Amino acid sequence: MPQSRLYLTASKAEADRIFALLETAFEEDGLPIAMLELDEANDIHEVSVYTEAENADDVTARINAALSDLALSPTIEREDVPEIDWVAKSLEGLKPVRAGRFFVHGSHDRDQRQPNDIAIEIEAGQAFGTGHHGTTAGCLETLERVTAAEQPKNALDLGTGSAVLAIALAKLAEIPVLATDIDPVATKVAAGNTELNGASSLVETVTATGFDDPIFAARGPFDLIVANILAGPLMDMAPDMAANLTLHGSLVLSGILDRQEDAVLAAYAQAGFSHVDTLHREGWVTIHLKR
Repeated sequence: MPQSRLYLTASKAEADRIFALLETAFEEDGLPIAMLELDEANDIHEVSVYTEAENADDVTARINAALSDLALSPTIEREDVPEIDWVAKSLEGLKPVRAGRFFVHGSHDRDQRQPNDIAIEIEAGQAFGTGHHGTTAGCLETLERVTAAEQPKNALDLGTGSAVLAIALAKLAEIPVLATDIDPVATKVAAGNTELNGASSLVETVTATGFDDPIFAARGPFDLIVANILAGPLMDMAPDMAANLTLHGSLVLSGILDRQEDAVLAAYAQAGFSHVDTLHREGWVTIHLKR
């Protein structure tokens, strides 16, 4: 099927923010997104989104809508391209990521593991969150700090995606983790990744559309909840988060733009949470809260 490449140029700082935003905007669509340095001396970088040609106009409109959140309006160009094997292509360009003690990588970078790494293998062609997005990396760093300080016994990864955060918790703290997602495809991928990483004995992957699902009552309350979703749904779920977290338990939230931090904090303060700290990374924030 014919494909189109939609691309724009920006400085490195802006391109990083654009890439992260578009990665979130098109996460459920599974559209490939790439970033390339065109001219180091003049700080020119290119961000591309690949889609079927018949959907190019719609995707262009969605890119413009997403960029309005960053108050950016770069010109979006379009070119037709031959059909690409994106699983193979993404594996070529996926570089391993270090976040604290965690090392998130594809199978092609297993030889780069270090003796003290907590290694998590996620294949690029399947990942809904691989550690390359600033929100996931921010969560990994925060979870390492929180688990060391609090030693939780029971955790929830809400909106698990690739299960990278659930796997991280299982490997780091050796505790049971419930990993839920509203998307059954994501849940299937998550289950495969937990098995690949030897964490299936601790991580239970479940498709659940909300806190009304009986799995939460059966497995909760939780000492630690991590949710890397989006600001709007996170704000709506503040009362449910409080109801499913133990007293003095910790909540780690991400998928939140810098400018959305105050609104999220206000929603959780109203639900009885206190703000511990915020990690800023690539235009996004990871927030640590406690009951």
